[in-house]
Amino acid sequence: MTSPTTLPLADPVLAERIAGRLDRVEERLRSAVEYADPLVDDVAHHLSNAGGKRLRPLLTLLAAELGDGAREEVLDAAVVVELTHLASLYHDDVMDSAPMRRGAPAAHAVWGNNVAILVGDLLFARASTTVAHLGPEAVLIQAGTFERLCLGQLHESIGPGDDGDPVQHYLQVLADKTASLIATSARLGAMYGGCAPDVVETVAAFGERIGVAFQLADDVLDLASEGVVSGKTPGTDLREGVPTMPVLLLRERAAAEGDPDDVALVARLDGDLSDDLVLAEVVTALSAHPVVHETRERALTLVSEAVDLLAPLPDGPVKESFVSFADALVNRAS
Repeated sequence: MTSPTTLPLADPVLAERIAGRLDRVEERLRSAVEYADPLVDDVAHHLSNAGGKRLRPLLTLLAAELGDGAREEVLDAAVVVELTHLASLYHDDVMDSAPMRRGAPAAHAVWGNNVAILVGDLLFARASTTVAHLGPEAVLIQAGTFERLCLGQLHESIGPGDDGDPVQHYLQVLADKTASLIATSARLGAMYGGCAPDVVETVAAFGERIGVAFQLADDVLDLASEGVVSGKTPGTDLREGVPTMPVLLLRERAAAEGDPDDVALVARLDGDLSDDLVLAEVVTALSAHPVVHETRERALTLVSEAVDLLAPLPDGPVKESFVSFADALVNRAS
């Protein structure tokens, strides 16, 4: 599984410095999810102890390197974005009925929906407490990000509507539900590293694009990955009826062109996928379809656009690491 220390950074000295600060973020994160109540403490630690890539705090720390990455406020900002991410996962898993998260049973599968939702709320509260120490501007940014997270989940739940474009609707869902927090991670890092406003806006725009690319790459992983490597059972999103870009593109093709094979595959997607053998057959058929390649190409295009946005930044290991960070997100195995 990808980890913060294995994501490629361009310079070994920079990588070592970031790794050391990530260790400090991890210590603060453990403290932030501690509760006196034994039940709450167990549930709150459930996902943080399961690990994860820590992509968001890593991006915060990397963006701060464009200024003064040693500031204590940068570490707090990194904790805020990871706490917010963890809290959203508790809620997402309930709404998606996801049985597993990070190789472990999802919190709601162990303690029930109500406990999982309330502990997610508690973690949002802890994130709010931490961000309050950073000042009113950070509070406003956090509130705006939280609003986008909720809107993304809401729009995913209700769908595009009869007159909406499903593909464009889905891209906006990804922008709100995933990319908003990744953009905020970069924004807060640059802000509290003391960077100029134009640098802050540059890295935030970079984060917005790679956030969407990250999720499109995840759509490909759901079909094309080896479960042992990725930690994710292929076809999970298909079985749960979660919309993904390859499925939306397939439906668009089938409706526009009426190819019998595409129409038949859509019918199978809409059928009963509870049987593992049936699901595996559908995954195999869809993973061989051109829509998977098209999805990956969309992700790569977004990464290319994100890298182009970095042009005004000074050349050096930090800028190079932004590029390698973006590439790693779409070429990962998990």
